[in-house]
Amino acid sequence: MASIMAVIRNGSQEKKAESRDPAALQLKQRNEELEKELRQSKEREEFMRRELQSACERLRVAEDAEERLCSQLGELEAEALHEARDYHARIVALMEQLSHAQNLLKAYSVSVPSSS
Repeated sequence: MASIMAVIRNGSQEKKAESRDPAALQLKQRNEELEKELRQSKEREEFMRRELQSACERLRVAEDAEERLCSQLGELEAEALHEARDYHARIVALMEQLSHAQNLLKAYSVSVPSSS
C-alpha cells in the first residue's frame, strides 16, 4: 500500500513539475498531437484496406462475369456457324432441285425464262 501511495505522490509531483516546465508541457502536447495523428492514420489505413477488399471483390465478380460472357459468346458463335452451314446446305440442295427441274423442262422442250 505504501508503494501505491509513493507512485501517486510521484505522479502528482511530475504533473506539478510539468505545469511549471514549459518544455515538458510542449513535449506532452506534441506527444498528444502525434498520438492523434497516429490514430487518424490507422483509421485511414483501415478504411483503405476495406476499400481495397471491396475493389478486389468487385474485380472478382467482373472476371467471373467476363468468363461467363466469353463462354456464352463461344456457344453463340458455334451455333451461328452450325446454322450458316445448315443454310448453305439447304441453298445448295434447292439450287440442285432447281437445276434438275430446269433440265426436266428442257427435256420436254418447255421454255422457261432465265433468272438473270
